[in-house]
Parts: sequence; C-alpha cells; structure tokens
Amino acid sequence: MDDPILTIEEREAINTGRWFSSLSPSLRHDILRCASPKRYKDGELICARGDAAESWSAVARGAVRVSSTSITGKQVTLTYVEPGIWFGDVAIFDGDRRTHDAFAHGDTTMLSVSRGDLRKILAQHVELYEALLRLHARRIRQLFGLVEDLNTLPLRARLAKQLTHLVRSYGVPSLQDGGEVRIGLQLAQEELAQLLGASRQRVNQELKAMEREDVIRIEPGGLVVRNRDALMAIIDAEL
Repeated sequence: MDDPILTIEEREAINTGRWFSSLSPSLRHDILRCASPKRYKDGELICARGDAAESWSAVARGAVRVSSTSITGKQVTLTYVEPGIWFGDVAIFDGDRRTHDAFAHGDTTMLSVSRGDLRKILAQHVELYEALLRLHARRIRQLFGLVEDLNTLPLRARLAKQLTHLVRSYGVPSLQDGGEVRIGLQLAQEELAQLLGASRQRVNQELKAMEREDVIRIEPGGLVVRNRDALMAIIDAEL
C-alpha cells in the first residue's frame, strides 16, 4: 500500500515549486488537504493515452516520462515532468481524454487531486482560475520556445540548453569536486536524442565533443557537467 504521508523531501519539492509557492497559503492548504500520494516503480504506467482524466497531479519525487507511439509502433519520449510541476488539468477542463502515455522514470511519487475535489477547490478559490491561466501561459511560452529552438538553433546549442535545464532540475553537486554537477535523471542517449529531435548518433557525436572540451564527462551511470559556464557560452554564441 502507498504511504499516505509525503516524506520531508517530497513535501519540500511540492511546496517550493515555482507555481505552487506563488499561491495563497489558504489555497495551498486546501489543495494539499485534498491531495493523496501514490508511488510508482520505475517504468510503471501512470496513465495511458485515451484514459479518462480523473485527477490533477504533481510530481513529488522522481520524474514522469510523457510519450507517444509512432505509426511504426515505436515509443517516442516527448518530455519529462520534474518534481514540483503540476499537470493533467487540460484534460479535466476540456472533458477530453488523455492525449499521451505517462510512465514513472525512476521510483516516482505523485500527488493527485481528484476531478471532483479540484472543482470544489475552484468553487471556493477563484484565485485558482487565474493561477491555472498563468500556468497554461507558461506552458505555451515554453512550447513556442522549443519550436523556435528546433528551427533556429544548431544541435550543439539545443543540447547545451537541455543539459542546463537538466542541471537546474536534477543536478546533484559532486562531493569530490564542488564545481561538478551530476545529472540525477538517468537518460539513455536515445531518450536524450528524442527530446532534441535528433538522431542518437548525432547527439553522441556532440556529447563526445563536449567531453573532449572538458565541458561534461560521460559515465556509465549518466552525465556529469564539469563546466556550467562553458555550457552557457555555447548557448550564448548562437543567440
């Protein structure tokens, strides 16, 4: 059975989320009062495309891999939802079904509010309507940014931007070298390539080049960023 109580680290991830922390204390209290945690093992299906939207959720630990299936049957990763991010409200508002599959990436804890409870909270807190509009506006800006990057930036700069984002969201400072940061989200090169809209071979070439330049280090367990300033320099050179 799921532990009905979030750990200190999980609660911290929710409370310090950029969007959630901007809400009033009373609204945050009512959301958490109605929310229940559920824990998933790595690779476990959270919801499938075509499922009815029964809850609004946030990631408290781990990550959620959002994917779709191509016409050839290949599963393609579209994005990863990180701790502190709320999602799933679009399908609740428009009444349609889930548009993508969602899987736990690593051991993952979700915090979910049922459709009925969300509607009650909305009735009691008009503030939440405006807050959700802000959340949707941010998603649209991010989507436009991704499309622009895909069409204007070379792969090297897109990869640097993605690594910078992963460091912010999943960075773990090295105990041996304070200047190095390990990316805690373990991604296969194929998954990283899907996020960038490129082939695994091209992404591998760029990673090897960055490793030769001492910007990153490739290890069996994932990637270590050795020089964050160098990553930013790669991005700035293309802006």
